[in-house]
Amino acid sequence: MDVTNLFRDLPQQLPEELFQTLVEGDGVRIERIVSQGHASPTGYWYDQPLSEFVVLLQGGATLQIEGEDQPRVLQPGDFINLPAHQKHRVESTDPHVKTVWLAIHYKS
Repeated sequence: MDVTNLFRDLPQQLPEELFQTLVEGDGVRIERIVSQGHASPTGYWYDQPLSEFVVLLQGGATLQIEGEDQPRVLQPGDFINLPAHQKHRVESTDPHVKTVWLAIHYKS
C-alpha cells in the first residue's frame, strides 16, 4: 500500500477543473478536485444522485446553494454536506492559488 499526499502532483496548468477519483467502493467515491479560477458554467447546477461531503483544503471558493440568497464563502478547513439532489454551483475559485477540494460522494 503506497502513501501519497493530496497536495502532490498538482498540475502547473489547469485549463479545466481536475477531478481525480482516489477511492471507489460500494456506494462511496472519494475524489480530489483541483481548481484555479474556475466556476460552474453560467446557468449550470450540479444535481447529483449521491450525497456529497466536501472539504476545502487549500485556496478559496464561493459555492451557491439553490434557494439561498447569498453564496457561501469557503476557506481552507471549511466543509459542507450536500444531500443528494441538492442543487449547487461553484460561483468562483481563487484565480491565484490552486484550490484543492476533497469530495466524498455517498449513498444516504
